[in-house]
Amino acid sequence: MDHLQYYHLKEEPFSILPLTQFYFHSEQHDEAMTRLLNAVGKMKGLAVLIGEAGLGKTLLARRLLETLPDSEYEVSLLVVLHQDVDSTWLLKRIAGQIDMENTSDKKVDILTALFKRLNEIAEQGKKTVVLIDEAHMLADKTLMEEIRGLLNLETQTQKLISFVLFGLPELEQCLAKDPPLAQRVAMRFNLKPFHLEATERYIEYRLQQAGGEEEIFSREAVCKIHEFSGGIPRLINVLCDNALFEGFVRRAPLPLPQEVIQSVAEDLAL
Repeated sequence: MDHLQYYHLKEEPFSILPLTQFYFHSEQHDEAMTRLLNAVGKMKGLAVLIGEAGLGKTLLARRLLETLPDSEYEVSLLVVLHQDVDSTWLLKRIAGQIDMENTSDKKVDILTALFKRLNEIAEQGKKTVVLIDEAHMLADKTLMEEIRGLLNLETQTQKLISFVLFGLPELEQCLAKDPPLAQRVAMRFNLKPFHLEATERYIEYRLQQAGGEEEIFSREAVCKIHEFSGGIPRLINVLCDNALFEGFVRRAPLPLPQEVIQSVAEDLAL
């Protein structure tokens, strides 16, 4: 018997991977999604979603990517992995995301080809949307200027491209480096940690999605999880995942008591 069988679960309920089947409809995440859909649906140009690490930005980005229908949108998700990128790299990556191949290394040529391709997409009745995760990595001012330049590409009736930036609070500093771009933010949303009740519903939801049918964490244990995690979903996952295994090793009776959470939190140095 493994630990999942011990709790009668069909799969890992607290993976830290941004799996969209575990998307939790919290009030703030649903509000963020509604506002993002409105921003891209109306091609408002630039939308920004900001939050500390572990609050679910990447999961929202993937959820948005899956939600926008291919029949109406040419949408892509670009993840920035490090800060050592320049404006030419950004333009070429965006070009690649909208099916442009063999692009030139000259910026003027890339922009010309981009404008042509974006017009082709618009003529097909579709909207081009680029989602950029870890956008706080775009720390160089020239990158912000490049995004502003792309937002200037438009027809007489609408913009040819919209961006949604997902990032840590440092993203605000990136935007501030180019004030004209900061003024173009049409939608801004800040994610916050869960309160206790939301933490409790989140844990219950993840367990149900994994096939759980019984109470696994006591109310006192949930309070401890919230206390040590600060309501940050990623830390809730880490605590719960470790607590499930710890409870299995101890063969602890259900629901798991707060002592298991206390022990796990100490092991994790939380």
